[in-house]
Amino acid sequence: MNNTKSRFSTAENRWAGIGPYYAMFPSAFCDAVVEKFCEKGGTVLDPFAGRGTALYSAATAGRHALGIELNPVGWIYGRTKLSPADKDEVDRRMVQLQVLAHRYSRAAREMPLFFHHCFTMEVRQFLLCARDLLNWRRNSIDRTLIAFMLVHLHGKVTDSFSNQMRQTKAMAPRYAVEWWRKRGLNPPKIDPVEFLRKKLNWRYAKGIPRTTKSRIYLGDSTGVLRDLKGDLGRRGIQRPSLLLTSPPYFGITNYHYDQWLRLWLLGGPPDDHRTQNPYNGKHRGKFANREIYRQLLGTVFERASRLIKPNGIVYVRTDRREPTLTLTKQALRSAFPKHNLHRINQPIQGKTQTRLFGNGDPRLGEVDLVLVP
Repeated sequence: MNNTKSRFSTAENRWAGIGPYYAMFPSAFCDAVVEKFCEKGGTVLDPFAGRGTALYSAATAGRHALGIELNPVGWIYGRTKLSPADKDEVDRRMVQLQVLAHRYSRAAREMPLFFHHCFTMEVRQFLLCARDLLNWRRNSIDRTLIAFMLVHLHGKVTDSFSNQMRQTKAMAPRYAVEWWRKRGLNPPKIDPVEFLRKKLNWRYAKGIPRTTKSRIYLGDSTGVLRDLKGDLGRRGIQRPSLLLTSPPYFGITNYHYDQWLRLWLLGGPPDDHRTQNPYNGKHRGKFANREIYRQLLGTVFERASRLIKPNGIVYVRTDRREPTLTLTKQALRSAFPKHNLHRINQPIQGKTQTRLFGNGDPRLGEVDLVLVP
């Protein structure tokens, strides 16, 4: 059978890839770890959930999943994969936005220069309308629709709303405008609803994934973990038996800055100025401060240790380079003093954050730290 066809032959496979995001867990890796270290009916915890790959692996394999993600872009991807809305409802909401989009013509004309080079007038109106009206925090239909819009907000001109860009990372506005001008590139002329409808048709062609009772929280793990234990009982979910996660790496990249354009669609400012962005903060940067990074890892793993079962397994993928590796091992040993720590070296495969944003350290690869009672 054709590998591409077989890879997308089920709803679970089709929805697994929602959300371009650096430092993504490979789905096959998560599937294998969940299968090996968490029994069916058990619970998997990921306090640095990203776009929810580990959670999705658990939820589609008969396990429950609990995750926390600070970046709303990743949270929307993860929440949508775990519980997408009905396709027809999403389509109707999309058409409603198109009907109302003309009201945003003046606002679209007054947008900064970058947006005029990035999107056509019709697309700008549609995006502004969605930004204003979609209640993605509380409404599953609106959240599912904006997830599709975020995926295709920028990227190749043949597969996005935008002029030619990377899909995973938004370029700085001034650089982007100059780059487009030099090459004579213009945004694609597309009908945003017809464009999105094709994406919806493909994604929903096999239905929606069958998932267990699972949840991904939007917020800072240092706070959410403190209050999570009481929520488990109310939701009928047992304490986690597997902690599967990959914390941000020290000094590699700033996910909030790299996602500035998608964050704009979610209500952020129309530029990449870090100081003005409400999504920036203590735990949202590049982690160039060793002490703040150490405190984050120590707090998260210590609070996670109170939540998971005493005989639970801890599986952490991290950077092989320093100080990430040493600080991660220290935090884990402090939080789980009765567990034995095992190290598994993992060579780099593909465009990981280490290769793309690293400091040139020749010790390429990542490390899996596995703690067992």
